[in-house]
Amino acid sequence: MRVLVVLGAVGVMAAFAACGDDDSISRSGESGDFDTARSSLAKPKPKVRIPNRPPPKKLVVSDRRIGTGKVARVGDELSVEYVAYNYRTGKEFHLETRHWGHDEPAVFELGAGEAVPGWDPGLRGMKIGGLRELTIPPRLAYGAGISPPGVRPNDTVVFVIELLDAD
Repeated sequence: MRVLVVLGAVGVMAAFAACGDDDSISRSGESGDFDTARSSLAKPKPKVRIPNRPPPKKLVVSDRRIGTGKVARVGDELSVEYVAYNYRTGKEFHLETRHWGHDEPAVFELGAGEAVPGWDPGLRGMKIGGLRELTIPPRLAYGAGISPPGVRPNDTVVFVIELLDAD
């Protein structure tokens, strides 16, 4: 009988520990272990409001949330979550499976031309934990060349990007 009481008490304590607040979960910028803690899985996907006017000719950078972690610098390997929208249609499009809410973040070297060209200048100086909106004109997006499904050549695109880590 004592064994059952002890086991029951241990089970109750484990249940309370598992129901703790979000402080028990690793936040972006606190750990590079994305298998155990992914901030975007628990949060709704960011939406954008496309203005009813012609798209901008230059890159537009807008911070939705300022991070508190390390500043992203050229040469850093960035881990990000993102969602992408077509400025012309206002509809979301997908580049690959590593967009908001999937198993692994997108990882690339800042300044190395490994991502959409507008990401390099648009994410420089961003802090870990930040959420940034980039409105990217065609010359810094996909241009007149091959575009992902849902984007025509010379379309302006909008990305909302959360910076998870910068090494």
